[in-house]
Formats: sequence, structure tokens, C-alpha cells
Amino acid sequence: MSLTTIALQISTDETIAAAVVGIIVLIILASAIKVIREYERVVVFRLGRLIGAKGPGIVIILPVVDRFRKIDLRLLTLDIPKQKIITKDNVTIDVDAVVYFRVNDANQAVVKVQDYIRASTLLAETTLRDVIGQVEFDEVLTKRDELNKKLQGILDDITEPWGIKVSAVSIRDVAIAIEMQRAIAKQAEAEREKRSRIIMAEGELIASEKMSQAAQFYSKHMAAMRLRELQTWAEIAREKNMIVVTGGDSQNLGPVLGIIKQKLESSQSDKSSGTAGITEGDSGSV
Repeated sequence: MSLTTIALQISTDETIAAAVVGIIVLIILASAIKVIREYERVVVFRLGRLIGAKGPGIVIILPVVDRFRKIDLRLLTLDIPKQKIITKDNVTIDVDAVVYFRVNDANQAVVKVQDYIRASTLLAETTLRDVIGQVEFDEVLTKRDELNKKLQGILDDITEPWGIKVSAVSIRDVAIAIEMQRAIAKQAEAEREKRSRIIMAEGELIASEKMSQAAQFYSKHMAAMRLRELQTWAEIAREKNMIVVTGGDSQNLGPVLGIIKQKLESSQSDKSSGTAGITEGDSGSV
């Protein structure tokens, strides 16, 4: 074998080795360079020790030495499935809710809890059952905003050490059995009936007060009462109805007729006394 052949063989082996080394270096660089988006952070552990959260942009991860976990900082939505809950007044309802939260501290979200999404979901389900179980069914329907704020406060206090911020909690739907729906419908109908009767009673009270005042006025002014009676008869007669007035039932006719008779007698006596005075005057002059 000539020297030229040996030199060519050596140069070929070096070229192959250099190519292999270059490929290995490219693979290492490709695995070491990470591009982190604006809404992401990378929590890096080097030989088991926490280095911290890095990003956004280009982050260098040392192969074999470093381990990392990527955390999304955007607002996340947890859909809590329907929970069968018994309220304080022993009403069974199905309640589902939505929880909005985001990661404030990526380091705490990785170090303090194994799976912060699953942990937050289970915590939200438990808290929802506890809070709804302490209130009555009517409060669940009428005070939903207060319950949402209470749930948010409880979840935020518990998840704060995990580096999680609960932005809002919303009770989405409340479902009850058909039998309970019928009972609520009956209750609503009874409440409406109660209000209508109260309104009617208040109207009767006001009307009776006004009628009492009118009766006092008519007792002092009997002529006005007589005119009112005649007006009432005229209104009835306008409808071409026949009116029968009995003596025993019409208690108001007796006093009116008696007063009219007294006034007629007094007027006649006044006239007779006036006539007698005139006659005596004439006889004296003669």
C-alpha cells in the first residue's frame, strides 16, 4: 500500500469523525436551546436543585445536567362538573361552576404542588360542595353573586401558597328534581295569591275609611245624602232596571223623610205665625 493511499484513508477517517462530532454537537445544541414564548416560563432544575424560572426568549438547557418544566402563565379555565349537593334546608340540587385562574409564581407552582391544575380542580369541587351545603336553596338562587365571591375568596386563600391566583368563580347552573320544581311553582303561586289578597284587603280598608268619612258627612248633611240617593236611583234607572224599595230594609229613608217632614212643619208654623202677626197688626190699626 502506497503512502498516498494511506494518507487518503487517514483523511477520510478524520473527515468522517469530524462529521460525526459535528452532528453530535448540533444535536446537543438543538436540545440545549429552547425558545420560550412570551406567555410561558421554564422552571429549571440543575442536578436536582432549583435554578429558577427563565424566559421568555432563548434559554440554554444543559443536556443530562438540567431538567425543566414549562409553565403557561395565561388565564386558565376549570369547568367543574355537576355536583349533587344537599343544601341547608335539605334540598338536593345539581350545581356546576367555572373557575378562572392563572399562575403568578411559576417556581411555587412546580415546587409546592405536583399537578396544580388537578389540585385546583379537586379543591374547587370540594369547596363548592362545602359552601352550597351551608346555605339554603333560596339563597343559592337569589344570592349567587355573594356565593361566587365567597368561593373565590376561599380558593384564592388556599391556592396562594401554590403561586396561583384565582380571578373569578361563577356558578353556572342550578338544577333540581321535577318534584321540587312543582313544589316551587306551587309556592310561587301561593305567594302571588297572598300578595293579591293583601292588596285587595288594603283596598277594602281604604274604601271603608273613605266610606266612614262619607257617612259622617252625610249624617251632618242629610240633604246631601238624599241627593246622593236620588242620583244613585237615576244611575240605576238609566239602565232601565226596576227598583223595589222595602220599608224594613231601607233604614235611611225613615230619617230623611222625618227630617223633611219636620222642616215642612216648621216652615208651615213659621208661615202661620207670620200670618197671625200680620192679622193682629191690621186689627189694631182699624
